[in-house]
Amino acid sequence: MHEHFEPVLDDKPTIKPAAHFDAGVAAAAAAELRQAMKGLGTDEDKIISCLIRYSCEQRQKISDAFKQSYGRSLADDLKSELGGNFEDLVIAMIIPPRTYDARQLKGAMKGAGTDESALIEILCSRSNAEIAQIKAEYAKEFGNLEEDLEGDTSGNFCRLVVSLSTGSREEGKAVDLKRANDDATALHEAGEAAWGTDETEFNRILCRNSFIQLQATFKQYEGIRGTTIEEAIESETCGSLKEGYLSIVKVLKNRYKFFAERLNKAIAGAGTDDNDLIRIIVSRSEIDLGNIKKAYEDLYGQPLTEAIEGDTGGDYKKLLLALVHGN
Repeated sequence: MHEHFEPVLDDKPTIKPAAHFDAGVAAAAAAELRQAMKGLGTDEDKIISCLIRYSCEQRQKISDAFKQSYGRSLADDLKSELGGNFEDLVIAMIIPPRTYDARQLKGAMKGAGTDESALIEILCSRSNAEIAQIKAEYAKEFGNLEEDLEGDTSGNFCRLVVSLSTGSREEGKAVDLKRANDDATALHEAGEAAWGTDETEFNRILCRNSFIQLQATFKQYEGIRGTTIEEAIESETCGSLKEGYLSIVKVLKNRYKFFAERLNKAIAGAGTDDNDLIRIIVSRSEIDLGNIKKAYEDLYGQPLTEAIEGDTGGDYKKLLLALVHGN
């Protein structure tokens, strides 16, 4: 039996494209940025107010116009004028999103230790088409993403990230109730009912099925077991594999809350994880940062802007706040 089920998601971006954008507007914005960097000192406020008015796609066109007008790379000029987290944030805003994702994945695997959370966050929250683009961008700059994941992770966690990196999750809108029931039973038999956990079943079901199909599966699971799928994952798995499975469940149940929790983790505690903070704010600003902002306040009783203000400083803080407030 198939049921059609359309999820009701009212995504609220904070950054919207500028209306009436054309080659002339791009050239004028490029001139504004050039002016902000010319001569002694840099006008950071001018850079912030210019970048914030446009979407990422429009910023690419401004970069092209900059090169046409001045024979120079906008990114290189900005890098030579700016520094620290402010520079990282500005560069994240002017490179194409999937190029940025590819570089973030590479960064998560560089050096000693792996940032498993960043790998999971990116791979479980991008669509199949986006993952295909990420792999193409990764191949241009670094080589084969799947091979690098295999070389940098191991065991069941490796299988999980490799499965996610194939970008072959079903994306249909129909729900097969019989399959949902069969998968719920399989999850129970692979987890709580088993002596040890059969991670291959968890992997197959969590990485292959569409998010809508998985919602139906989790509902059936709760009916069979009287416990949630999260409780099963908590008790049956550990470490980064547990975090990976839970992330998939959280993204499909409430992705606004998932990103709000990720932001809180980046901001709270000793020191700020600026890389995570920049990635989430920039990558969600044109999708659902408005919703994430609300989820953050609901969860932590404090506006996201306040949390950022207390944890960052200078032009970096100004630009982060501008992205959260929106244009």
